[in-house]
Amino acid sequence: MKNSTSFSLSKHTSAKLLNRIGLGFIWLVALSLLVVIISLLYFILHKGLSGLSFKFLVDLPEDMDVGGGIGPFLFNSLYVLVLSLVFSIPIGLFGGIFLSEYAPDNRFTNLVRISVESLATVPSIVFGLFGFVLFVEYFDIGLTIVGASITLAFLNLPILTRITEEAVSAVPFELREASYALGGTQSRTILTVLLPAALNGIMTGISLVACRAFGESAIILLAGGSSSSGFMWDFNLLSQGGTLPVHLWYIQSEALVEDAKQIADRSAAVLIIVVLLISLLLRIPLFLQRSKHK
Repeated sequence: MKNSTSFSLSKHTSAKLLNRIGLGFIWLVALSLLVVIISLLYFILHKGLSGLSFKFLVDLPEDMDVGGGIGPFLFNSLYVLVLSLVFSIPIGLFGGIFLSEYAPDNRFTNLVRISVESLATVPSIVFGLFGFVLFVEYFDIGLTIVGASITLAFLNLPILTRITEEAVSAVPFELREASYALGGTQSRTILTVLLPAALNGIMTGISLVACRAFGESAIILLAGGSSSSGFMWDFNLLSQGGTLPVHLWYIQSEALVEDAKQIADRSAAVLIIVVLLISLLLRIPLFLQRSKHK
C-alpha cells in the first residue's frame, strides 16, 4: 500500500515538474518573440520618425530633387484598402454565414470549404498575375486603382469567408435555441444573436485582411502599377494605383534622389504606424460592445 502511495506521489510530482517546464518554455518563447517584435518596431520607428513631418506625408514625390514626399502613394494605399474592403467584406460575411447556417452538410459543401481553405493559402503574387491577366490583358484598362482593389478583394475573400464561418459556428447552440424559443426567425437570430456573439472573431479577421492588404506589394505592382497620377487627392478609379509599399520598394532599389535612404526609412515608419492604427481602429466596435454590456 505504501509503495503504491509513494508511486502515485512520485508520478504526481513528475507531472507537476513537466507542467512547470512546459509552461516555462512557452513563456520563454513568447517573451523571445515579444522582444524580437519590439526590437524590430524600435529599429524601424527610431530611424524613420526623426525626419517625419506633415509636409512629407502630403507632398508630391520628386524624381531628382531632394525633399520629396509620399502624398499620392499614401492616399492610394488608403483608397485601395477601403475599396478592397468594400468589395470583400459583404461577400465574405455572407459566404461565411451561408456555409455556417444555411449550407447542407454534404460533399459539395465540403468541397467548397476545401476550395476556400486552399485559396486562402495561395501566394499573393498568383492573385496579382490573375489580376494582371483579367484587367490589363482581357479588359484592357491598364494598371488601375480599381483593378488593384478588386484583386486585393479576391485575396481577402477566402480568409474572410473562413474566419466568419468559424466565428459564427463557434457561437453556442443554446443561444440559437433560446432565440428560436422566443419566436425569432433564422435571419433575425443571425442578425441579433449570432453576429454580435461572433463579432470578436469577425473583427479579428477583418483586421487581419486589412493590415495584410495595406502592406501588400505584389498585387499592387501587377494590377495597380508602381506610380501614381501625380495628384494628392485623385479619386479616379482608372488612375495608376501605386501604393506606399510599392513606392518603398522603388525608393530602396531604383530611386536616383540623394535622400532616397531617408525617404525609405520614413516610409517604412509611416507604414508601420498606419498598420497599427488600422488594427486599433477596427477594434473600436469591440471596445464599444464590451462597454455596453458592463
